[in-house]
Amino acid sequence: MMGLFPPPVITLTSVFSEMPAELRRPVVTEWSRANKRGQVVDSFIEGPCHDSHGRLFVTDIPHGRVFRVEGDEWHCVADYDGEPNGLALAPDGRLFITDYKNGILALDTESGYIEPVLARCNSERFKGVNDLTFARNGDLYFTDQGQTGLHDPTGRVFRLTRNGRLDCLIANGPSPNGLALSPEEDVLFVAMTRDNAVWRVPLLPQGGTAKVHRFASFHGATGPDGMAVDARGNLLVAHAGLGHVLVLGAQGQLVAALRSCRGSFTTNVAFRPEGGVVITDSTTGTILQAAWDHPAATSGEHSA
Repeated sequence: MMGLFPPPVITLTSVFSEMPAELRRPVVTEWSRANKRGQVVDSFIEGPCHDSHGRLFVTDIPHGRVFRVEGDEWHCVADYDGEPNGLALAPDGRLFITDYKNGILALDTESGYIEPVLARCNSERFKGVNDLTFARNGDLYFTDQGQTGLHDPTGRVFRLTRNGRLDCLIANGPSPNGLALSPEEDVLFVAMTRDNAVWRVPLLPQGGTAKVHRFASFHGATGPDGMAVDARGNLLVAHAGLGHVLVLGAQGQLVAALRSCRGSFTTNVAFRPEGGVVITDSTTGTILQAAWDHPAATSGEHSA
């Protein structure tokens, strides 16, 4: 297989913004006890998402906060009893939140008001929802990760249709996390963190899925997290642990990588309205930025 594809283009990131010291909360939380072995965690940011005005929002999972980031200014929009993870812009302009404790929520970015959207599946609580994305028709796809993994492959992927029907598309996922739709929206890509892989989930016109398979595999102590698809169909995969956003082509081949200039816990990637991408480096509370265009078929290293 050596030489089948050109070497990947490596792009360096730079710092876009960093959470100010006065907003950090260096305490032990319920989340850090479960996920960080009881360590003090002053922040853990994820879920970068731009609203309809192009403003950037991120979540702070362990401290139940959502921030609006304008350059070096961080404005706390919501501070509540929850563990917000993913954000996605809904057709009505609200930001939908996957909250590990509370299910699917909706945030009014002007007032900071949060309301529940979906807390249960057939009267049962979710394991712990993680990430979400909207289709152009208004259908909402989201992952229910909980503490699943290869030891307990029972994580789920759901679709909440615009008409309110809840469909379970995957029920045997080892830690389903980030997800992204292909440009044609006929394929859903799902990051299976504890499988250290991305699954390709074909979406059938009549509903449901078929012939789900492993699209790409990685290595490391953690695995892929948030993802995004560009207009040409390249899949951008933020790998939590390798310190890169890995860019995969149509056959799952590595065509480029965006290298973190800070920590190694690159968890999410989102396209900026003005071009390029932003990337959350969760453990350092930093938002990175990088230029992005489809790479030429040559290797090299470039500064963003």
